[in-house]
Amino acid sequence: MTDELASYEKVGKEFGNHHTVNHAADEYVRLGGFVHVNTAECRFSLMKRAVFGTHHSISEAHLPRYLAEWDFKFNTRAITDGERAALVAKDIDGKRLTYRPTNEATHA
Repeated sequence: MTDELASYEKVGKEFGNHHTVNHAADEYVRLGGFVHVNTAECRFSLMKRAVFGTHHSISEAHLPRYLAEWDFKFNTRAITDGERAALVAKDIDGKRLTYRPTNEATHA
């Protein structure tokens, strides 16, 4: 779902179920199919806030890591911090945190 910006028309053709709302005509939601852009706008707002408020700048080399972090935070926004921490802890069980893969033979 997008607003009526002309540059979104080409992007929308890639999706079989693309809808638009017309902000210029004061249309912000269409209840028949529940069409709105609030979720996308909220998601981008949170990403911008993370860059300006927390990270201050991001590198292209690590962009997938930033996006994964923001996806996780957005997708778990309805649970408590404790529940979110438990999810993270469950996923790291048995893993070693390194920046680069280590060569275990040289460290033995």
